[in-house]
Amino acid sequence: MAGKRTADLYLKNAGSARAPESSGTHAWDEYLGKFDVIKLVMTVFFKSEISVDESLAKLQKMIVRDLARAYPEVDFFDKEDLLQSLKDVYAEKKTQFVIVIDEWESVFREYQEDKEGQRKYLDFLRDWLKDKEYIALAYMTGILPIQKRGMHSALSMFDEYSMTSPMQLVPYTGFTENEVEGLCKRVGRDIRQIRDWYDGYRVSTAPEAKKVHLYCPVSVVKAMRTGYVNNYWNETETYEALQRYIDWDADGLKEDVAVLMEGGKLPVDITGCQNELTTFHSKDDILTLLIHLGYLGYDSDTKEVFIPNREVLDAFKSSTKSRDWTVIFRALHHSRELLEAIWNCDGKTVAELLEAAHDKAGNKTYPSEAGISCAVQLAYYAARDDYAIIPEPAAGKGVADLAFIPLKPAIPALWIELKDAEEAIIRNYQENYPDSLERYKGNLILVRINYDRNMSNERAAFTYHSCEIEKA
Repeated sequence: MAGKRTADLYLKNAGSARAPESSGTHAWDEYLGKFDVIKLVMTVFFKSEISVDESLAKLQKMIVRDLARAYPEVDFFDKEDLLQSLKDVYAEKKTQFVIVIDEWESVFREYQEDKEGQRKYLDFLRDWLKDKEYIALAYMTGILPIQKRGMHSALSMFDEYSMTSPMQLVPYTGFTENEVEGLCKRVGRDIRQIRDWYDGYRVSTAPEAKKVHLYCPVSVVKAMRTGYVNNYWNETETYEALQRYIDWDADGLKEDVAVLMEGGKLPVDITGCQNELTTFHSKDDILTLLIHLGYLGYDSDTKEVFIPNREVLDAFKSSTKSRDWTVIFRALHHSRELLEAIWNCDGKTVAELLEAAHDKAGNKTYPSEAGISCAVQLAYYAARDDYAIIPEPAAGKGVADLAFIPLKPAIPALWIELKDAEEAIIRNYQENYPDSLERYKGNLILVRINYDRNMSNERAAFTYHSCEIEKA
């Protein structure tokens, strides 16, 4: 049923008329037997041991061979030219083709470093499918959305449905709540357990439309068959990729992952991702990729990511067992203590906790702006219900500056300035916060965190951090 309705949708998008409801038929039925179908599973052709050029040549040769067998009466101009052969069939028979391609992005998985091969593949798909009269419909599926090239996509003729924007295909991107409930009743499984492990993806057909609960079909089916509700992600091809992506060491990504694993949500900009597996310009690119791989859920209303369910959380836990991650989790768990130390104007404790948060964590960006601020934002995690955070307001003069705006009247506003000790010391600290915080005067705490990368470590009790706190 899902396949039938999906094809119906795409044919409508192609401009076909819908059958009258009173006829008792579906639009799909009008087109049965009207087109020849070319179905390709790209992993059959693209394997890392042979080149992209060789794979493309083999693919085209096999399709043309099948065309010659199916249409022996057609006078083919060049049986080694796929595009010309399809034109020949259409010219003589007026037959259009439906092209179905599965795992379309296999080239980007098998040839991750071969940028020229990837370009040739995209150009081939464009030249084969775009604006061709012999094409009735082209339908591609895969893990990744269409790759972006520069400002535009090479395959701009497609309507794209993805985990960030599934639109009308929402009910077909996974099992729905009703389908899972039906399966549980059918085979006698506990729906509460199934929800606990596999529910969590929330998608909608349009902005502000009601969210649909989606479940991963593979995991649900295995749980139904075996009776064991467990983590089945470690049996999938993409499981091993998770650790490689979340170990990417920049922009405070690890700290963000730790927050997500504690049940938090984080804002993400999905617009810059190039939809490939090796080129990342920011942590947002990686978080966007993890949405498409299914490791993160995406709330299109708030533009936030989150870990959707217990099964995926289990996969994250398996990928974060190294000592570097242990240090980060310990810092996260200390975040409430850090926040309370700020409220108490206890600069010594704040410095000690920040020292522990960063000690041997391997964050190479520290003490850059992104690296030094992520440690302080761990405190924001503890206060996510109490504060709104504004990074770098206009008055900022330090390495990074953060304003914590209280959401409750009883707690103080915070102005946190992070400074690299190599910079000039700002002495008039009371005058160094933005005008926007002036209305909080009398209930405002000013915090300056200094980091001295050149501090001598000859003394046992040395620290790179120091902290000055005062009320304003």
